[in-house]
Amino acid sequence: MDQAVSNEKILIVEDEQPIREMIAFHLSRAGYATLEAEDCRQARQLLVDERPALALIDWMLPDMSGLELTRLLKRDEEYDDLSIIMLTARADEHDKVVGLEGGADDYITKPFSPRELIARIQAVLRRSGASGEATTAAGDIVLDAAAHRVTVNGDVVRLGPTEYRLLQYLMTHADRVYSRSQLLDRVWGANVYVEERTVDVHVRRLRKALTPYGVERHVQTVRGAGYRFSTKEA
Repeated sequence: MDQAVSNEKILIVEDEQPIREMIAFHLSRAGYATLEAEDCRQARQLLVDERPALALIDWMLPDMSGLELTRLLKRDEEYDDLSIIMLTARADEHDKVVGLEGGADDYITKPFSPRELIARIQAVLRRSGASGEATTAAGDIVLDAAAHRVTVNGDVVRLGPTEYRLLQYLMTHADRVYSRSQLLDRVWGANVYVEERTVDVHVRRLRKALTPYGVERHVQTVRGAGYRFSTKEA
């Protein structure tokens, strides 16, 4: 079986544990990191905390249909870079059309072979640009996610893990303003209980690390609203 190009995270949303574990086993063998959820509530929590590249979503779930979850995610701009493949026993052409029109990038009917599943995942990630897209550049700053490194004009910037994640999130969502509570959810995770002023502390640390390179101005405070990353003047 072909190995995955990089260790992208795949979220498996499937309420039947044997199927979920079987999928996770084969994805791990193919080089992917896997996350597992048995219902939509768990799935949404993992989406906030882990930011996977792709989600495999079963149509029939206990708390909400996978189709409804897919529609909700595709309407949320926070997940506009998330690829979705629907898994279902529904083989009718009408159901496939409904699934694809609901926002799924692909549709696989059960039963399916592990080889077919891996091939479909690789194809969807290639189309979305997620596979191999490890570098984000803005102004003089380059963030290499694969190497977990930030450079400015070739010089390596030393960042703590939280400052790195904060910069990564802001850079990959440039020119958008995020409140402290939103950043806590996206960077720290929704299940981590820390005060909002913690965000201010890490923003100051991030700016301090960027100051010797003259690019701290890109991390901007928007009075009364929060923070954003922008190469434009504040």
